[in-house]
This record gives sequence, structure tokens and C-alpha cells, in this order.
Amino acid sequence: MSNRFGSRPDLKRIHEALSKLFNTITKEPGKRGLIFEITEKDKFIIFSDQHKGARDNADDFILSERNYLQALDYYNTKLFHYISLGDSEELWENLLESVIKHNKQTFEQEKLFINRNAFTKIFGNHDLYWDNDPLAGFNLNRIYGKKISIYEGAILKMKFQHQVLNIFLTHGHQGDLQSDGNWFSKWFVSTVWAPLQSYLQINPNTPAYDNQLKTVHNSMMYSWQADQKDTALITGHTHQPVFASLTHLERVYLKLKNATAEHQQPEIDKLNEELKKRVKKGDEVPEFKAYKPGYFNSGCCCFSDGDITGIEIEDGLIRLIKWSFQKSGIPERSVLEEMKLSQLLDIT
Repeated sequence: MSNRFGSRPDLKRIHEALSKLFNTITKEPGKRGLIFEITEKDKFIIFSDQHKGARDNADDFILSERNYLQALDYYNTKLFHYISLGDSEELWENLLESVIKHNKQTFEQEKLFINRNAFTKIFGNHDLYWDNDPLAGFNLNRIYGKKISIYEGAILKMKFQHQVLNIFLTHGHQGDLQSDGNWFSKWFVSTVWAPLQSYLQINPNTPAYDNQLKTVHNSMMYSWQADQKDTALITGHTHQPVFASLTHLERVYLKLKNATAEHQQPEIDKLNEELKKRVKKGDEVPEFKAYKPGYFNSGCCCFSDGDITGIEIEDGLIRLIKWSFQKSGIPERSVLEEMKLSQLLDIT
């Protein structure tokens, strides 16, 4: 009901909002976002959508907390810069005091990046409080021992000979009426959905390698990126991992298309077997055009199986990574997808 009546992602609104934010950051760095001039030596980890809650049955972060803490320990030890890409705290369903009380360990782990001046916090729709409440700075100081700045986005700039790649990061709720201050959706989530979710112990976030095509919102985000030159876009918000403009299911379909064109029967059989496990008979088969590879979505840190996904930038590469519990019960990192950042440049 909330999605049906409250969510109206609109292509024109999305494109206008993204262009406005990108231009504002470019012209006035520090006002709504930071610009980082980076090289292959710089390392970034991007996580979004933790939705830290109150440790009740409506808290989607509970199962993922151990993976998140292990991941932050790994990235802090390796001196990554951490960009938290919005909806880190679930403040539609919970009071801030409750979130602070029940997430001290995760805040302490994030604080280690702040101590190294390697933490950038970007707000989303579920933690919009950090951008618009006059007490936000005071409460950030309570949490981290330091009043940190909050931004709507960031741009990473990397030079490649005669070209510059702009990697634009924002939460991605722009243009979605459910998220841009829609009173009904906020009321529905806090008053109806949260109690129901707690009672039924529901986590709506499917596992990281899900069986879905891109959501409408992700497709609209991609369409903005496709119109830009030498610009990649990284968002969160939808909880759906996207790498180089494709979900995992779309990537399987594309591999099948290529294998069929090249008459590679063993590969065709292998991919068809995977599709049998992932799709139902009669499901829509996407038509693939020439996708530009520049759109990415970090997924979320609250999947129903406890996994978390994120985007790494390191050694001139961009990766979609997952942290998950292995048979030993210990969280481990795995690389799901990887490509060179130079491949995101438009050919000139």
C-alpha cells in the first residue's frame, strides 16, 4: 500500500534533482557535497541502507550487524575512506534516542574512520533528520565525539591522461515522492508497517544475488547517467545491487544472449540451468540495448540472510563486494563483480 499510494518515481524529477545536485557540488564544493581529487592509490568503501534500529523485530539491521562490524574493521585496518551513502539510521520507525542506545558498537566502529579523517556521511530519506534538524550537529557530537558535516552527495574525480572521470555519489531518493517528504508514506511506515513488521518478524529485503530485473527507480537513475559524459553514478536507496548498470539476473541474460550468438552450447546449457533456478516460467525476458556501464547501486546492509553488499574503489578498480557468513560462522568478504575505472570513460 505504501509503495502503491506513496511512491511515484518520476523521470523528469529524478533527472532535474540529480543534475542540480551535481552542478551545485561542482560549482560550490562543500555546500551540499565534497569533491575528492583521487588517484589509483586512494581507497574507498561505500555502504548504504543499514537502517540501524532499536533491536526489535522491526530492526532489519540485526542479522547483518556482525558482517558490518567485521567489514568496517577490515576497511579501517586497510586505511579505506568510508562513504556512508544514506539511510544509515532508521529514523522513520524509531526515535533517535533508541537508535543511539542500541547501536553503540557500530557507532564506535564508524568513529575509527572519523579519527583518521576518512569518513563522509551522506543523508538519505530515512535519516533526513541529519540534514534538516537544528539539533543534528549536537547529536552527532554525542554519537561520535565530534560534530561532523552531513552532505547530500560527493564527487570523486580521477584523471586518465586527457580525460577526467567523475564518480557522483548520492543516496538516490531524489525524485521519488515516497521519499521526498511524502507525509502518507512516513505515516504508513511508522504507524502501520513497523508494528506489523515487528509482529510478523518480516524482513522484505531479498538476498543480495536476487532474481530481479532493475527496479523502475534504478532504471531511471541509469537513464540520467547514460546522458552524462565521463560520469559514473553510485546510489543506494533501492536495496538492489547494480553493477555496471546491470543486476545479476540481467547479467545472466546478457551472457546467455552472447553465448547464443557465438554458438557456445556448454555455456548456453550452464546459463539456462541457472535461469531455471532464478526465474519462473513466463517471466519477462529483458531486451538488452547497448548499456553504458556507468551506473552502480551499493545494495544494502540489511538483507534477510544477514549479508551486506557495498562498492569498493581501489587500485584503479571498482568492485561490487559482499560480506556473508561462511560455514564457520565467520563473516568473510567476496568479490561479486569487478572492472577497471578507465572502462567507465566515454571513448573519445
